Amino acid sequence: MPLNTPDIPREIQDAKLRFGIVGNAPSLIAAVQRAIKVAPIDLSVLVTGESGTGKEFFPKIIHAYSPRKHSRYIAVNCGAIPEGTIDSELFGHEKGSFTGAIGSRKGYFEEADGGTIFLDEVAELPLTTQARLLRVLETGEFLKVGSSTVQKTNIRVVAATNVDMLEAVAAGRFREDLYYRLSTVQINVPPLRERGGDITLLARKFAGDFAERYRMPAITLDDGARSMMLHYRWPGNVRQLKNVVEQAALFLSGQTVSADDLKPYLPAHCTEYSPALADAAGGRGPGFHSYDSEREVLFNMIFRLQGEIDALRRELDERLPRRALSIKAPEAPTSSSLVKYRSESDVDLLGRRRETPRVVESIDVTAEPMAAHTLEETERETIRRSLEANGGKRKATAQELNISERTLYRKIKEYGLE
Repeated sequence: MPLNTPDIPREIQDAKLRFGIVGNAPSLIAAVQRAIKVAPIDLSVLVTGESGTGKEFFPKIIHAYSPRKHSRYIAVNCGAIPEGTIDSELFGHEKGSFTGAIGSRKGYFEEADGGTIFLDEVAELPLTTQARLLRVLETGEFLKVGSSTVQKTNIRVVAATNVDMLEAVAAGRFREDLYYRLSTVQINVPPLRERGGDITLLARKFAGDFAERYRMPAITLDDGARSMMLHYRWPGNVRQLKNVVEQAALFLSGQTVSADDLKPYLPAHCTEYSPALADAAGGRGPGFHSYDSEREVLFNMIFRLQGEIDALRRELDERLPRRALSIKAPEAPTSSSLVKYRSESDVDLLGRRRETPRVVESIDVTAEPMAAHTLEETERETIRRSLEANGGKRKATAQELNISERTLYRKIKEYGLE
C-alpha cells in the first residue's frame, strides 16, 4: 500500500501505518477518522461489526490519540470469563469473599485507573455485571466482591460487539440504559466483503508476511483468483482471508495461484457475494448483523441430533430383530416413522466431509411414536443430553457443543436445566 494516498488525510495514513491497518475503502477510512476525532473527548465508545473485521484496532487508536495515552490500556474479553468469576475479574475481591479467595485482588477497573479499558464481546456480560458496569460509567464508583467500601476510578470505557444490540435490548439480554451509556459514540467496522479492492491488498500483505516469516517463495494471484476473492462472501472476514492465504502460501509456495487452486480452501457452503446486488438490496448497512456464528451453533446441534437418531436406530435394530425394516423412496416424515435424510452433497454446511448418500431408510416405530420437536425443544434436549454425558461439567459440555461457556450458562438458565 502506498504511504501517501492523495485522498486520505495524513493523520489517517499515519494511524493506519502505526496500527497495521491495510485498506482504502471509504467505510474503513471513515471508521478510522471517527476514532481519531473522538479520541481527545472523554466519551464512551461502542465499536460494532461482524466477527473478524478488526474491531480490536479501534480502541487502541482511541487510547493512543487520547490524553490517557501514557496510562494503562487493558483489553478484556467478556465472553471468555466464566459468569461466576467475572465480577471478581472486573472489580476485584477481598480475602475470603468466596471459596479460593486466599487474598485481596485488584480488578481490571482498579488496575486501569486513569487509563482505558476495552470490553470486547460486551453483549456477553450477565445482567448483574451490567448493573455494576452502569454504576461505574455513571459515577465512577464500584465495590469489590465481598467489600462494603466504595472505591473510585477514573477510567474510559470502549466496548465492542458483533451482536445486534437493539435486538439484545428488546429480548431482555442487555440493559437499555447501559446500551445508551456505552454507545455515546458508535463506530461501525465494515465487513470485508464490502471493502472491494482491500481484499486483494490484504491478500498480498498476508502472502508476503508468510513468505518472509518462513523464508519461502511468495505466491501470486492471477486474475481469476483475485476475481473469486472479490466475489466471495468472507463470513469470517479478515481472519478467514488470512487463514485461506496462509494455507495457499504453504501448499502452493512460489506458484501463481488460480481460481481452481483457491477453491479447495474456500468452504463450499458460502455462496458468492455480489457487491452490486447487495447494495441494491440495501441489506448491508451499518445496522446489519450477520447470524453466521449463531447459525453455525445451530447446525452443530442439528448434526449432533442426527448422530443420536442414528444411534437410536441401531439400538432399535438390536432390540427388535424381528421387526422388518422397509426401504422406500424419500417422503416427508410423519409421527409414525423415523426417517433419516441425507444431503446429496458430500460436504455439509460447515465444510466437513460426510458419507456418500445412500437410500433413505424408514423404521416403523408406531409402538412408541416420536413427537415432533420445535427448534427450541431440540436445542434444550441436545444440551441436556450433553450435560448428562459429561457428568454435569459445563466446561466440557461447552467444548463439546462448540459454544462459549457464557452462552451455555445462559441456555441452561433459559431452559431450566440447572
